[in-house]
Formats: sequence, C-alpha cells, structure tokens
Amino acid sequence: MKILLIDNEDEIRQILKDMILQWSDENHTIYEADGVETGIVAIHQHQPDVLLLDVEMDDGTGFDLLSRISEPMFQLIFTTGHNKYAVQAFKFSAIDYLLKPIDPDELTACLEKASKRVKQHTLQKQLTVMMEQLMDKKPKEAQIVLKDTDKTYFVRVCDILYCIAEGAYTKFILSDGDPIYMSRNLRVYEEMLAPEGFIRTHHSCLVNPSKIKVYDRKIDCGTLILEGGHTLPVSQRKKDFVLQFLEKKI
Repeated sequence: MKILLIDNEDEIRQILKDMILQWSDENHTIYEADGVETGIVAIHQHQPDVLLLDVEMDDGTGFDLLSRISEPMFQLIFTTGHNKYAVQAFKFSAIDYLLKPIDPDELTACLEKASKRVKQHTLQKQLTVMMEQLMDKKPKEAQIVLKDTDKTYFVRVCDILYCIAEGAYTKFILSDGDPIYMSRNLRVYEEMLAPEGFIRTHHSCLVNPSKIKVYDRKIDCGTLILEGGHTLPVSQRKKDFVLQFLEKKI
C-alpha cells in the first residue's frame, strides 16, 4: 500500500512514519511532502492509496489542496489540532481524522479502516458534504454520510425519520428505503444531528422533529406518531423537554 504524509513539520512526519512501521510488517511504501504545492506534486507522481493530510500548513490548508485534486482516488485521513467546527464536518462526511498529538492506537484504527476501503472511491462526494458543513452553506437537501467497512450511504437528512440505539449499534429509519445499521452508538449521531434540529425523546431514540405528526399523551409519558405511522415512546425524563420543544414549533 502506498501512503503519502503531507505535513509542514518534519518531526510530525517522522513520528507518523515510525507509527506506520510499527503498525504493520507489510512492505508499505511511504512518501512525504511538506505543504500544499509539494503535496499536489506528490499525489500526481505517486498516486497514493492513503493520504494523511495536515489541515494547517505554511502555504495553505489541506482544504486548499483537496480543492485542486479533481478526482481523488485515495483514502483520506486528516491530521489536525483541535478545531470543533472542522471535526464536526469530518464526522458529518464520515472522513477520518486524527487530533494532534496523534495517538498510535487511533492511527492504527484509521489505517486498518483505510486498508479495507482502498477500492472504495466515494471521497469526492464526501468532500462535498464536508465543505457544505465547513462553509455553513447547507443545501435544502443536506446529506450525511454513513460509512461502514463495506458500504457508504449518502443519506438526505430530511429523509431520516429517527435513529434508535441497538446495543453498540445505531439503526437509521428512513422515510423511504431499508433501515441502515451503523457500528457506532447513538450519542455519536446525536452530536452530529443536533445542529440539524434532531432531539432525544428517549434514552434510545433520536427523532427528526419535522417528521412528528402527533404527540399522543394518553399512554404513559406519551407517544410520538411520525410520518408513515411509526410510533415512539417518550420517556418520563424527556417528557417536559419534548412538550416545550413542540409548543415552540406551533
């Protein structure tokens, strides 16, 4: 596997190289570049399978570099200092990222995923979703990327009825199509979808409020009836919050 490291700090690149060599005994080829311009040359020259890309560099950003690559065919892993807005965009578009200082175990996990996805070429669409988040120019039909080892789903946020926790997994129920199971817990998606208006109505349930048709208070703490006849319970703990939220919508 060909791996390209783009970072303006020599020390960071050396640390990444050492970690990659410890990760696998396989004969991976590692290339390096120190900025946007040298990085673009290296991408065209080496055609990497995996790109570890710094966000902030001396001659521009990783986003500047990506905007000049017309058909990215590599797996992308961002490396960055903590930036909550960038991290939110990475999560929403299912693009892997590592926060500096880089943890060896987190790097290993990212490389393992990347190595299994080298034949998946969905990055361009993922980058579109990411840039919409970063620039806060979300179209009416904003998308979230749901990615597992085998498949990548581009789901319109407006098509999500609700998400429900099933152990360590989260099941997405859509207005049209089969459910989608993701191997992350519900809290991960709550953080991502709360800015889109989604609310927690139960410890195991995250709901798109635009899909709520009826709040029936006859049973226990109440039942939500969504588009398509789906019904969901409201917990005692969330009852007042849900009522207040729905009253504000009226």
